[in-house]
Amino acid sequence: MRVCLIASSRFPIREPFAGGLESMTGTMARGLAERGHEVTLFAGPGSDTSLPVRLLPLASLDPSPAAMEDRFAPGPGWLAEHHAYLDLMLSLARSGPEDYDVVHNNSLHHLPVAMAPAVEVPMLTTLHTPPLPMLESALALCPEPPRFVSVSEWTSRAWRHVVDSDVVLNGLDLRQWPVGDGGGPAVWSGRIVEEKAPHLAIDACRAAGVPLVLAGPVQDPSYHAREVVPRLGDGARYVGHLAGSELSALLRAASVAVVTPMWDEPYGLVAAEAMASGTPVATFARGGLSQVVAPQAGVLTPPGDVEALAAAVLTAATFDRGEVRAHAEATCSADAMVEGYLRLYDEIGRRDDAA
Repeated sequence: MRVCLIASSRFPIREPFAGGLESMTGTMARGLAERGHEVTLFAGPGSDTSLPVRLLPLASLDPSPAAMEDRFAPGPGWLAEHHAYLDLMLSLARSGPEDYDVVHNNSLHHLPVAMAPAVEVPMLTTLHTPPLPMLESALALCPEPPRFVSVSEWTSRAWRHVVDSDVVLNGLDLRQWPVGDGGGPAVWSGRIVEEKAPHLAIDACRAAGVPLVLAGPVQDPSYHAREVVPRLGDGARYVGHLAGSELSALLRAASVAVVTPMWDEPYGLVAAEAMASGTPVATFARGGLSQVVAPQAGVLTPPGDVEALAAAVLTAATFDRGEVRAHAEATCSADAMVEGYLRLYDEIGRRDDAA
């Protein structure tokens, strides 16, 4: 099967990944290629050239000074994204059936959804976030919306007022996340932004008397400087944005993973990575995490309740790491994810042939 994977035009598909969307797309690309499928990838500059895929070049535009004199002109970042996706979708509309059997859209941009009816190739879109206004706008004007998939039951319910979706849980290549013995400090990992609230992980672990290591990209420097940096020290340290192998080693040695979303996580990839490593999770019960983290693999607490989270850190650290890993193997594997999408590729292909 010839598959076109559409990701973000801003972020590359390479380690260390910018986020769960990029990680999932990279896992899909490798999983499809290992099964003998031909994969073409649309993604941000600097994507991993060792991936077994054909990388699509991004169209660029240098608008004239006259055009940019318009005081309502969009910023350069918005314009670059718009131009790259517009070029991609026009190309798919012109010659998509000659090149691809299915298009799998993992981006958050509105144009792949809005222009899907113009593309004569079966297409499905994965919903990686809660509802977004630009995607709702595209769907409102789309007479024949493409097939949709959500990364968790929670995400599917969140979008149900706009569009129905199947559910395929995100997955990890478990070969890259071996189980470890634990016993070390707690770990918080993810994007360092206010809605992920790592400062609350520091507060909870400090209250529990458990040292904490934080890892991830600083995507909100103001928040990081205001809430995280002043809390470092006294058992809490930040180790930067780690590649997958480095994060895996950190999680294998951790006693517990702390997850502190102050928004509704669509899935919760950091929890899956921890559980694959045998590391139990202490987390706020937000969004998809309530589906991803089972009772034998972690402790869910009321959102924002630091005292309850501190207790959960101590409780979760006593869990059997073999049972935690077994839960990950049963629910978070890349094989299950890729096979789930392949079944949908086949289904929408047969439906398109019948039409």
